[in-house]
Amino acid sequence: MAPIRFGVVGSGWRAEFFVRMARLMPERFQVTGVVTRSAERGAEVERTWGVPTVRTIEELVTAVGPTTDRPEFVVVSVPWPVTPDATRELVELGIPVLAETPPAPDADGLRELWADVGSSGLVQVAEHSPSMPAHAARIAVVDAGLIGAATSVQISSTHLYHAVGLIRRLLGAGRGEVTVRASVFTAPLLGPLGRDGWTDAAEPVDAWNILATLDFGGGRSALYDFTDNQWHNPLRTNRIVVRGSHGEIVDDTVTRWVDDRTVVSSPIVRRVSGLEQNLDGFDLEHLSLDGRVLYRNAFEGARLADDDIAVAALLDATGAWVRGDGPAPYPLADGCQDHLLGLAIEEAGRTGEPVRTAREAWADA
Repeated sequence: MAPIRFGVVGSGWRAEFFVRMARLMPERFQVTGVVTRSAERGAEVERTWGVPTVRTIEELVTAVGPTTDRPEFVVVSVPWPVTPDATRELVELGIPVLAETPPAPDADGLRELWADVGSSGLVQVAEHSPSMPAHAARIAVVDAGLIGAATSVQISSTHLYHAVGLIRRLLGAGRGEVTVRASVFTAPLLGPLGRDGWTDAAEPVDAWNILATLDFGGGRSALYDFTDNQWHNPLRTNRIVVRGSHGEIVDDTVTRWVDDRTVVSSPIVRRVSGLEQNLDGFDLEHLSLDGRVLYRNAFEGARLADDDIAVAALLDATGAWVRGDGPAPYPLADGCQDHLLGLAIEEAGRTGEPVRTAREAWADA
C-alpha cells in the first residue's frame, strides 16, 4: 500500500515524534508538510527534520508539487489554546484531524469545540497510551476475559488524561457521570533526571503527589497516583493493577481462576531481539502469556521505543480510518471525556471537595 500521507501543524517537541516516524519508516508514512509560524522556524525545521514547511493551514492542505501532496489527515500539535482553532479550520476545509492531547484547554473549551465540530466525524485525538505495547497486552488479557469482568484500575505512571484514557479502556467505562475525590501531598524527592537529561541534583526537594479516586458507577473504580516529573524520574517506577471478578493483573503478572480448585499466576513475557549473542539488533518482537501472543510489534525492524511504537500505531490506525479500512482510532468524544476527568482530578485536589462530572453532549456519540 502507498505510504500514509499526513501533514503537521506545529513544530514543537511533540510534533517531532510524528515526523520522526515518517523519517524512520518512509515506506509506511510520508509527511507532506509542516506548518510553522515563521519562515525562520520553517527553515530550521526543513534543515533538521528534512520536511517541507508552509506558513498556513490552507497552504498545507492545498499544496501540490514534487515534494508535497495533499495530506490524508493533519496532526495538530500546537499549544493547548491554539488546538481548537486549528482543528476548526481543518474541519471547515474538510480535512480529517488527529489532534494532540488535550483537544481544548478547559471544560468550556471542550464543550465549544464539540458543539462546533463534534458532528463532523472528522476529528480524532492522539491519545496513544492504550497503544503502548505493555498496555495493549494488558488490554488483550482483559478483553479475553482472563480475569473476568474488570472492576478497578490502580495506575501510577502517566498523568491526567493519559491515565484516564487507559483506565476507561480497561474498565469499558464509557462517558457517563463520574465522582472524583483527590488529595495533594508534598514530600522530599530527589530529581536526578528531567526532560532535558541528568540534573546532577544531589539533594531532595519538595515534590507534589496527587492521589485521586474515580467512581464510574456499576462497581467500577480507579485509583490515580502521580508525582511531579514522574515521566522522567527513575526513582518513581511505573505501576499498574487491574482487578477483575476472577483475577487481577499486577504490572506484568496475571493471576486468575482456572477451576474450582485452581488459581494460577503467569508472567506477561516480553520477547526482544538483540540480547547477548543474538545479532539481529535490539527490537521488540511480541508480548505473550503462557504461549498466547497478546501483542505483536507491527513495526519490527524500525527499532522503536514503546512510546514511538504507540505513536506509529496511532498514525497507522488513523490512516486506515481515513481510507475506510479501519475503525476510528480515538474519537474526539473520548478525548473530551479524558480531559474532562483530568480536570476534575485537578479540581478535587485543589479544593479538597468531591467533584461530580455531568453527562456531556459527547456522551452518546
